[in-house]
Amino acid sequence: MPHIAARDGTRLYYEEAGTGTPVVFVHEYAGDYRTWEPQMRHFSRSHRCITYSQRGYPPSDVPEDGAKYSQDIARDDVIAVMDALKVDKAHVVGHSMGAATALHVGIHHAKRCLSVTAASCGYGSSADPKLVEEGREQSRQTGKMFAEKGIAATAPIYADGATRQTHKNKDPRGFAEFAKMLSEHSATGHALTMLHLQAKRPTLWDMEADLKNFAPPLLIIVGDEDGWCLDASIFLKRTAPTAGLLVIPRSGHTITSEEPAAFNAALADFFANAEGGSWMSHRPR
Repeated sequence: MPHIAARDGTRLYYEEAGTGTPVVFVHEYAGDYRTWEPQMRHFSRSHRCITYSQRGYPPSDVPEDGAKYSQDIARDDVIAVMDALKVDKAHVVGHSMGAATALHVGIHHAKRCLSVTAASCGYGSSADPKLVEEGREQSRQTGKMFAEKGIAATAPIYADGATRQTHKNKDPRGFAEFAKMLSEHSATGHALTMLHLQAKRPTLWDMEADLKNFAPPLLIIVGDEDGWCLDASIFLKRTAPTAGLLVIPRSGHTITSEEPAAFNAALADFFANAEGGSWMSHRPR
């Protein structure tokens, strides 16, 4: 099984397919490298597509030290994957937790990004400090739940969240596949990721100054039933100068697999515009 080594030696499992302009996919908290299969199949016809499991997600290593998990480490892991595979520049596509990481890559490593996509981005972000702290406490409780109850008991609870009901009801077969993959994860990895990355990372509002100077072309995709992320996505659109926003109707948080045709079509247009230099053509001098 192919792995690359992150800067601290943690081994990250990856898969790649296709040739052409590189695309790196960064999965959500409830996903892994398999989350991106609808995109890997579609875009590997024209692009070099790379998907990997983040640290804490088998078959990648699951460090048992909480200090091995943070937003900065997750950002650096993306660059480690690109470096190991000799990818100088790529479209960086992130979903949820991976979308936040993709934004950090775009901020700190703009020259490595042909574009950035932030799908279902903004869980825990708010302009209201009270709501932010409530979200952090919810994250801490979720991390504690995974640590104490194990993956078999906790995965079905987490999968059946409020923002995933549209996926569950419109596509029961696809939802069942998503829930099954989640049940195969590591409880330790989920607990430490939630406690040390999600519960501590900066909100989008904390990142406002950096986002106002965001340089790579940016596509924001969100489902209009994704209560976690809808307002945050609008804030992101209004703040980042290179941002375009797509809202997919009657859709929730698991947008990459809930509406893969719409998601892939949006990415295809975005990649073409970014590669052709026309994403910002509507902007006056």
